[in-house]
Amino acid sequence: MRRYLLPVVVVLSVGLGIVSSCNARHSSDGSIYVEASSQRSGTQAANAAISASRRNVITEVASRCSPAIVGINVIEEREIIANPFDDMFMDDPFFRYFFRGFPEFRRRQQIRSLGSGFLISPDGYIVTNDHVAGRATKVIVTTVGGKKYDAEIIGSDPVTDVALLKIKGENFPYLRLGNSDDVAVGEWAIAFGNPFGLFDRNAKPTVTLGVISNVGVNLVEPAQQVPNGKRIYRGMLQTDAAISSGNSGGPLVNADGDVIGVNTIIFSTATSYQGAGSIGIGFAIPINRVKRIITLLREGKQLDRNFYTGLTVDFLNENYRRMSKTTQDEGIIVTQVLRGSPAEKAGIEPYDVIVEIDGMPIHSRDDLDVAINDGVVGQRLHVVVERDGKRLTKWLALERRPR
Repeated sequence: MRRYLLPVVVVLSVGLGIVSSCNARHSSDGSIYVEASSQRSGTQAANAAISASRRNVITEVASRCSPAIVGINVIEEREIIANPFDDMFMDDPFFRYFFRGFPEFRRRQQIRSLGSGFLISPDGYIVTNDHVAGRATKVIVTTVGGKKYDAEIIGSDPVTDVALLKIKGENFPYLRLGNSDDVAVGEWAIAFGNPFGLFDRNAKPTVTLGVISNVGVNLVEPAQQVPNGKRIYRGMLQTDAAISSGNSGGPLVNADGDVIGVNTIIFSTATSYQGAGSIGIGFAIPINRVKRIITLLREGKQLDRNFYTGLTVDFLNENYRRMSKTTQDEGIIVTQVLRGSPAEKAGIEPYDVIVEIDGMPIHSRDDLDVAINDGVVGQRLHVVVERDGKRLTKWLALERRPR
């Protein structure tokens, strides 16, 4: 009997080691057996723990917010100026030289594009970007599940790149607007949208995850059909959540599921015929800025950006520095003031160095554009200039541009 004892002990030891939660008991005849039910319950508990770990704050936010996301398809008519020989000679500079005297003609062309948006009320108000739908002749909104609606453009502000749409219906799911002033660098950021039109394939938004990479970023983008020719992206939220072409107008939400921004622009080195892809540098308009715009649009008010200042400016260089006797190392200098303009009425003179506008330091042309071109007709700006080494305060009223 002794020669069988060691193998039995070894087998029992291995078995007990594998089934760590099993119970060993003696039967009535003295033999030992292991309860397999404990092994099953231990496996089930482990599987339940793994399954539970898949459900987290991100999946909860995705599930809760997705029904309020919409895909937007747009038809826009644009007027283009063309030479009848452009198509024939593919706009070759050599041939254009010989045919440059031929008259050009205007024609209207339909442009189709797409973007994203999100519902902000149960009665069908939708926020998106102006560059998505602001100049559209027809807007079709697709909700989760594939139902399509013709949307009305309630209003749009090209300068801030915000548009407000409306679809008919009630009891729509909608998102809660948060507080972008409370955003912290490093917190979770979740982007929803319609990149490359994928929403149209299965009527569901794409969800991407990242963090808030930076806050308070000012950007200026040239844009046609925009007053003063520029979009002013002020105080933008930067995120590494993947944002690609088609994501414009979709929401950026925090871990509470509150909207903190509207996804708008990306920096990208990767492009294709379908658009630009994410390299982890995307920007969203802070929702507090959006709130102010959509409140006015919802009330039927439009922001009158058609103003002028009468200022001509240049970068501060060594020659200007000597002429103005300024102590500034960098900045913007006034080179010309139109007679009778708001700038002249404010007492601003050539060779004044603009130091600050409404508390914002002015170091570059972009700073000046952000501080001034974000204004509206009738607004008064507090301008600090340096003249002959002294700082002076001026009040610049933005007047409607003369025809």
